Amino acid sequence: MIRRAVAYVDRGTGSSPFLRKALRYAFPDHWSFLLGEVALYAFIVLVATGIYLTLFFEPSLAKTTYHGVYAPLQGMRMSQAYKSAVDISYERNAGLLFRQTHHWAADVFLASVILHLIRVFFTGAFRRPRTLIWTIGLLMLFTSLLEGYLGYSMVDDLLSGMGLAIGNGVALSMPIIGGNLALGIWGGPFPGAHAFESRMYIAHVLLFPGLIATLIALHLALIVRHHHTQFRTSPRATERRLLGVPTFPGQTPRSLGLMLAVAALLFLMGGLIQINPIWQWGPYEVANGTNGAQPDWYLGWLIGALRLVPGFDLRIGDYTLVPNPFWGGALFPLIVLFVLLAIPAAERRLTGDGSIHNLADRPRDAPRRTAFGMAFLTWVGLIFIAGSADRVYVFLGLSYEAQIWFYRVASLVLPLVAYFVTKRVCLALQERERLELESDLAEAEARASPAAPQVRRVTGEVP
Repeated sequence: MIRRAVAYVDRGTGSSPFLRKALRYAFPDHWSFLLGEVALYAFIVLVATGIYLTLFFEPSLAKTTYHGVYAPLQGMRMSQAYKSAVDISYERNAGLLFRQTHHWAADVFLASVILHLIRVFFTGAFRRPRTLIWTIGLLMLFTSLLEGYLGYSMVDDLLSGMGLAIGNGVALSMPIIGGNLALGIWGGPFPGAHAFESRMYIAHVLLFPGLIATLIALHLALIVRHHHTQFRTSPRATERRLLGVPTFPGQTPRSLGLMLAVAALLFLMGGLIQINPIWQWGPYEVANGTNGAQPDWYLGWLIGALRLVPGFDLRIGDYTLVPNPFWGGALFPLIVLFVLLAIPAAERRLTGDGSIHNLADRPRDAPRRTAFGMAFLTWVGLIFIAGSADRVYVFLGLSYEAQIWFYRVASLVLPLVAYFVTKRVCLALQERERLELESDLAEAEARASPAAPQVRRVTGEVP
């Protein structure tokens, strides 16, 4: 039956050569290459749960009075957006399950994308001919960060409203264009006109998902064109020879199993682990605030940067040229993005190696690249941890001011320490590997020589 079906399709489309090539595509047989697939399947869960949520969410800031089943909010004035989000959580079938699964899927998607990019960097998989794939991956990551920010901001609860207020401050801090930029985004003075909620909703459910899906499609098409990199796990692996598991029957069952496992785990998390309980925060009011407000984890590095920058503005006379929020909220993420985008060209220039690479490096094989990567991760990681200084103060009683000063100094010193320590470790591992190889070669030569005396291994004694 299958043979007849395939023959029928081939007669009508002439697709046999394409199918044969697709089914024989070689996938690397290493677990780290599955990180990209985890991101893909988390994105599929995101889209599926998001479609369900759009059926009930009302993107409007028009005021209404709550008369739902959640007693603490009874009779409270709130926006239609916030009311519909609370109703999804309490009054729609499986609404809370889908809303929390959607939120967890966003967190897992971004985590897997970041881990995937880290794996690509430390193995040198961004080199030619995959530089464009690296660039598309970075654009996908930063687009997803903005998409996630819009997603939890449009609910109009107190926590998300405070996040939008921070975003408004960063937009206003942009030199020269800040005032007009903020007015253009919000449609008026913050918190903006009613149109802003609809604009944010359209961007979150249509524009950015479409852009991310397009970037994923380009990413996968270029990977198919250039193939995955592979580790030098076999003497047969070369820059021109592909080794791996074929699409079918090898990779397909494994990939389908991973897809089902990712979806099952995300729905388990959505059903069992509470996240973003918006009914506890209440609706957003400009004059209100809450202690311990924290964004989703993937924006913690921006909060840390805003906290670490000393309180100064760049002024000329009485005119403020660059307000303070610009340094941590706009300049810092732009520096991170441009450094990551420049890595392929910088490596080619520093190493003088512009050749094609299909074999992935082990981190120890490129000490300077690995050391730079660890230093960069240390720098961004310390700034990320600094975003939790207020929580550390509440739970452990450590002085907030002392923490900020510690992170300011540590973010300058510890990356240098990480660079030199990592480079030394890589060189030491290379030296140890070289000595072990020389020892193995010597033993092999000794065994191959008929006149060689028998060597008895005794600890501390060479007979």
